[in-house]
Amino acid sequence: MIETADIPVNPVPGGPCILNAVRFTSGDVAGQYTVLEIPTNRAQAGSGPDTVAPAAGTLDDPQAGQPTLNVGDGIRLSTVPGPDGNRYTFFDFQRGPAIIFWAVLFIAAIVLVAAWRGFRSIIGLAIAFGILTVFTLPAILDGASPVAVAVVSSAAILFVVLYLAHGVSLRTSSALLGTLTSLLLAGFLSWLAIRTMNLTGLSGDQTTNLQVYQGNISVSGLLLAGFIIGTLGVLNDVTITQASAAFELAAAGEPSRLATFRAAMRVGRDHIASTVYTLVFAYAGSALPLMLLFSVAQQPLGGLLTTDVVAVELARSFVGGIAIALSVPLTTAIAAALTTPAGAGRSTAAHAAA
Repeated sequence: MIETADIPVNPVPGGPCILNAVRFTSGDVAGQYTVLEIPTNRAQAGSGPDTVAPAAGTLDDPQAGQPTLNVGDGIRLSTVPGPDGNRYTFFDFQRGPAIIFWAVLFIAAIVLVAAWRGFRSIIGLAIAFGILTVFTLPAILDGASPVAVAVVSSAAILFVVLYLAHGVSLRTSSALLGTLTSLLLAGFLSWLAIRTMNLTGLSGDQTTNLQVYQGNISVSGLLLAGFIIGTLGVLNDVTITQASAAFELAAAGEPSRLATFRAAMRVGRDHIASTVYTLVFAYAGSALPLMLLFSVAQQPLGGLLTTDVVAVELARSFVGGIAIALSVPLTTAIAAALTTPAGAGRSTAAHAAA
């Protein structure tokens, strides 16, 4: 059970715990008060041989992993039933207003710079999250194959997002076809990576908790579904860029479809290099706390890289990078085949004049 509460009083700390007077704002205890204890560094400052003394001036700071509460903060408390009544512990902060603020700022920035097309992309993003919420998650929880659900969801999202953001045209259709084909390749590569690297997906707390509450879900299937959906955004970015480049080059005067393909591939090679950096560093950033933890524990680099949780991120990077590399020539070839080169138009006109 989770209760929401405010912090109207935050006494000056002076002992092993910071005592916070908390007022409940929801549930059967709304309007009542309780005291929430937050352990400080002073509580673990001992004199044993293995004791690491806290830095000077930090004795009264909350311990690592404990929240820093201020007057007026909105928090959520978990209820722990006991023989002497319920006890309450800190669960999380209330972040509703802050999330709304940043969401509005995000939408405003996209619409301000990209105008009407940016607004349509925001609508497409909202529909994509709607598909994930209304279809993807319930289908997986009902016991459907996570991989099949991920493929169907990704295809539906691509149709909506691409045509809504970029309009109905041969250019968009070539990007859609290239993305769908690349997505199937990414799915096969993800399956192959999971099998050959013996990835279990059980290293994450979320997966372990999910197995407790919903044991009928295939963990390996869920891991593969995550790989597929995770490559969706970066593939979409690459394929729409390649399709646009091919059509623009054809319109600018490339004499043939082969010339259009070659010119667009020069653009694609630069795009591959920059996108691979983006992909790898994004996954590396998500694994940074874990890497630091292993470094503190003085684990060898080889042991760190072969742990399940790090290997999963490495596999995502490898699969994503390969899928990007393959999607560029594939989408470029599709787009070039659908273009009408300027040379073809001149040849037709000359033939008609003759």
